[in-house]
Order: sequence, then structure tokens, then C-alpha cells
Amino acid sequence: MTQPKYSSPDLTLIGSDHINRYRDTDGEVGYLWNGVPTLLLSTIGRHSGATRTSALIFARDGDDYLIVASYGGAPRHPAWYHNLQANPQAEIQVKAERIAVTARTATAQEKPRLWQVVTDSWPNYDVYQTRTDREIPVVVLSPS
Repeated sequence: MTQPKYSSPDLTLIGSDHINRYRDTDGEVGYLWNGVPTLLLSTIGRHSGATRTSALIFARDGDDYLIVASYGGAPRHPAWYHNLQANPQAEIQVKAERIAVTARTATAQEKPRLWQVVTDSWPNYDVYQTRTDREIPVVVLSPS
């Protein structure tokens, strides 16, 4: 089996810098990251109760937004995914628009189609899956 090709992303705008620049400019800076669209996902911390925000690549499936709990292929899910499992109500910011959403993990039946949608945008997800034994979830965010 051939390994998927990995493209090293430009990491000059990541973490809180990415989030702050995105918010400050309504996405004028940060919406496109390495040529792909990103959104800001705000969840409620399952332990702290505090609002937590992450900048994430997304794709669309009709009215839904798709995000991937890849964590770069780490052996555990990202904190935002655990937060959504505890409380699926969240908010996203896409450019200047803030949207209330309800999150759910894609079912086993729909995941292959949705995985193709997200990897068409960011092929590195295929590489991330080879780095871990866990199944990387696709999360569907539906406007509430």
C-alpha cells in the first residue's frame, strides 16, 4: 500500500495568534490558512466550564460544516472534541459571521463519503490517519 503524500503546512499563523488575528479582522486574516478555509470553533470546557476556541480547517456538506478531530494524528482526540461530546452546543465564526451549531460525530455509514469531502480540501488528513491507531472522527456541525 502506498503511503499518502504529506504536504508540510506553513505554521507561521497558529494557535492563539491565528484565533486573535481571525477575530480582530473578521477572518480577513486567518480565514484562508495554507490555501484552505478555516473557522473558529468555540466550545464549553467539559471540566472548566470556560469557553475554549480553536481555529480549524473545515469543509461544507450542504448547510453543514465539517471538521476533523485529527490532532495531527496524535494518539488521543483533541480537547475540543471531548468538549463537544460533553456538550454538543457550540458556536462557530466563519469570516465575520457567528453561527450557533449543534455537533455530532459522523456515523460509520456516512463517514466514508464525508472523509472524502474533507480530504479533498486537506489531503494531509489521510496521512494523519496513518500516524494513529484511533479512528479519526469527522464532526458535523449543523446550524441550530
